[in-house]
Amino acid sequence: MERLDKILAHEGFGTRKDVKKLIRAGVVTVNGTVCKQTDMHINEQVDSICVNEDELQIHSEVYLMLNKPQDTVSSAKDGLHQTVFDLLDDRYYNLFLSGKLHLVGRLDIDTEGLLLITTDGTFTHKLISPKTHISKTYFVTLRDSVSGIELSGTKVLSITDKAADYNRKIATGLEVASDGSEDGFTAEPANLEWINENSCYLTIYEGKYHQVKRMFAALGNKVTALKRVSMGNLKLDPLLKTGEYRELSALELENLM
Repeated sequence: MERLDKILAHEGFGTRKDVKKLIRAGVVTVNGTVCKQTDMHINEQVDSICVNEDELQIHSEVYLMLNKPQDTVSSAKDGLHQTVFDLLDDRYYNLFLSGKLHLVGRLDIDTEGLLLITTDGTFTHKLISPKTHISKTYFVTLRDSVSGIELSGTKVLSITDKAADYNRKIATGLEVASDGSEDGFTAEPANLEWINENSCYLTIYEGKYHQVKRMFAALGNKVTALKRVSMGNLKLDPLLKTGEYRELSALELENLM
């Protein structure tokens, strides 16, 4: 149960003072009856609220899928660069950023692709906890061509030599060197799928600092472009242009939960 004025404020109808004026103006109904009681308690799962005859879709929690662009920081504030929160319209920014809206993990400033933003701490913990082993798949572009990939159009027929060596080391647990103050580690077994001699999909089940870049550095190569395309069963919506976002559907959310 939640107060009517608090719900309307959270849904973007202004400050609590603005909302009280709106309710007292008689344009808000609860279950079809005009309600002028600002502190009326609402059951979000049962009660229907309308404002100016438009039914309100109550967001008890918010789940957003963002197609993150390069040169954008996964942070709420940054003095030099655009942040992912700057991409959200005022409704989301004003309602949820202050103490509520947060990132489900992060992407480096030069990494593109799927980034989740939510108000649900339990949801976030499940997706980023090392115990859950949620998969994360990246489209990787490499500086150095990897020999031994036989193609037929866009289909990989076979891999040998260097490509096979990459696959073997990544599948069995790659030794990754330290990076600045970050310790080295043995990467958990991961999956590598080649697209051509310069690009592949890498699926990992953990989230170490600069992990994908460090893994390919351990193989003697360098990542020149990186894009996250999926987390668990959730794939980046191909209709989302870079910098665009949308709310997760009920089915997408169910599959992640």
